[in-house]
Amino acid sequence: TPDIPNKLKRPELRGSLNKHKVDFWDIVIEELGSVDCIYTGEKLIKGNYAVEHFIPFQFVAHDLMWNLIPADPIFNSKKGSKLPQMNDFFNDFYQMQKNAVEIVHDLKPKNKFLQDYLTVFPTLDFNKNKYKECIQPLLTIANNNGFEWLK
Repeated sequence: TPDIPNKLKRPELRGSLNKHKVDFWDIVIEELGSVDCIYTGEKLIKGNYAVEHFIPFQFVAHDLMWNLIPADPIFNSKKGSKLPQMNDFFNDFYQMQKNAVEIVHDLKPKNKFLQDYLTVFPTLDFNKNKYKECIQPLLTIANNNGFEWLK
């Protein structure tokens, strides 16, 4: 289970994801013009999206970029702490993350958020199976601990 100390004693205030949005995802969206929400298919443009935890914050207790994606803000508020189904959402999640890292690495190679990926991809090689091997067990453990699947 990740980040046990923060699960035992949660921070009183959850941090803002504004820097994640401005310093990472805005760069990606500016470069591409827009991205599609992996959950709703809605076109997301700069200034009109939420930063969403693929695996809920209530479980992982961190804001590392490898778990964050832009999402439809209305959907994001409804999703809450529900778990996404791997079969339905992982491929799009992976592709968005891979594209984002490539774009940010090319345009801003010293971007501090690229460091968030090093725990999963020490060389930023972005192997799909390795990502799946990281995400799938966390979703299973979260579900075994009472988190519900997104329907």
